[in-house]
Amino acid sequence: MFEFLRNLSPFFIKALTYPEKVINCFFHLTVSAHILPPLDVGPGRTRPPPEVTVLLWWEPFGRRRHMADCQRRFNISGCRPSANRSRYWEAQAVIFHHRDLVLHGLDQLPAGPPPRPPAQRWVWMNFESPSHSPGLRDLAGIFNWTMSYRVDSDIFVPYGYLRARQASPRFSLPRKTKLVAWVISNWNEAHARVRYYHQLRKYVPIDVYGAQGLALEKGSMIRTISQYKFYLAFENSQHTDYITEKLWRNAFKSSAVPIVLGPPRSNYELFIPPNSFIHIDDFPSPKKLAIYLKFLDQNKPLYRQYFAWRDKYNVHMTSFWDEQYCKVCEAVRTAGDQLKIIQNLASWFES
Repeated sequence: MFEFLRNLSPFFIKALTYPEKVINCFFHLTVSAHILPPLDVGPGRTRPPPEVTVLLWWEPFGRRRHMADCQRRFNISGCRPSANRSRYWEAQAVIFHHRDLVLHGLDQLPAGPPPRPPAQRWVWMNFESPSHSPGLRDLAGIFNWTMSYRVDSDIFVPYGYLRARQASPRFSLPRKTKLVAWVISNWNEAHARVRYYHQLRKYVPIDVYGAQGLALEKGSMIRTISQYKFYLAFENSQHTDYITEKLWRNAFKSSAVPIVLGPPRSNYELFIPPNSFIHIDDFPSPKKLAIYLKFLDQNKPLYRQYFAWRDKYNVHMTSFWDEQYCKVCEAVRTAGDQLKIIQNLASWFES
């Protein structure tokens, strides 16, 4: 089973016809997969996969981008992502970005008559948490698929994931000269992360970068954070599977041990090894956490154990938004002819 999973595309597709969960590797990353049987096209011959047109109704946040070559970037052939609305009637799937849907309104969705083309899927795409996703209650009965960071989405696209290391140089930990860093642009005193920071800084020094702290030169984030032993990977809100670039890029890519504030530890352990991070819930108070950080600062062998997983895994950061568009093509091919309408989008996403 594990050998089979390793041979799957790294773009995890949640099959629409197989709801069961498959355990992947020792850190239990939950994905589902439905593989169609190969077509019999005769001995020595292969048939290329049918071309799939994926239409992006709004480009996210109104920013025009060059559409990705899915074959070159992700080895997904026959995928034609487009933002040209004249291709609506040939598109097998249409993607609607939630933030832009809220901005433009439901009356800007494609309207009939005639109705949408037969077998065309409307895909609701959202990578913000429920706390920052207004208007969910108005979306019942509109979309066929969901695409988000949630494992139980129809098309699951996490902010990042681990994949097995191939033959490559052994991981080398950068030289550390500082203790704790935090990069934050959206400062809100009402957020749990800001409240916790105020308590933690009483007992341990924290260098804050961004809107309320030190200046951070463009393109210098990873280089800057790599000088620190720990990074506050604090999410702006706490929801199921909502684990963002704060963990994958800011901490892991910078080779700093993440101190996480988000969903429960058990949720993180679906995606990453249990000894790769520190959860604030592991300690009864910020003071106890600070004591532990100072202890690790003086105990190099124990600190290095937080990087043991690096010998087996590399960190992959999802390529926004190219990876999402190309994954829809894979989902169309694996879905078969079954169609569904999502009647409970708000209650599902807010759960």
